[in-house]
Amino acid sequence: MKDFDHLMSVWQGQPKQDQLSVDEVLKQVKKGIRSITQKLYWTIVAMVAVTAFAAVVTFFLAFKSGVTTAGILIVLVTMLMYLALTVRHYHILSKRDATINPAEYLESLKEYQKTRSKIIGWFYYIYILLISAGLALYFIEVLESSSLVFKISTYSSIIIWFLFTTFYLKPRMFKNEEEKLNLMIDRLVRLKEQFD
Repeated sequence: MKDFDHLMSVWQGQPKQDQLSVDEVLKQVKKGIRSITQKLYWTIVAMVAVTAFAAVVTFFLAFKSGVTTAGILIVLVTMLMYLALTVRHYHILSKRDATINPAEYLESLKEYQKTRSKIIGWFYYIYILLISAGLALYFIEVLESSSLVFKISTYSSIIIWFLFTTFYLKPRMFKNEEEKLNLMIDRLVRLKEQFD
């Protein structure tokens, strides 16, 4: 009997797992999703402005070479693809409400995270490749009368910029978003386990 009493006292002495407040978790999840959707919203606004500018350049400026027009069209189509993808992700995140059905919302967040990381992974490299090719074609005519030094510095700047965004900026941006999503998913999982 002493062993049982000792076992009970040890068991009762164990630290209790923190109980999560449903309201607090849902408020934090909504805040995190709002942060991501606001970022996506401003990305959409910026992409619409840049795409409109590229469309004006494409259709209202006369270029001598078809290669230049092809370069601008490649950039324009690539930006439209990225814009469509961003709008799709914005709608996926903003159309659901975590308070209606948290279990369903948790599954939708997991699915969103999985598809976003997969799509962004390969699409980003295609995006960079197409933008680079489009700009290279565009600059053939634009830099035609420039000095060799200016041409080399322009193309070098573009290469450095794309290397910087691909290998430095992209991993940090998407890692930050991934961490936010992981935190929200973790909180919802803990909340779900609390009620199971």
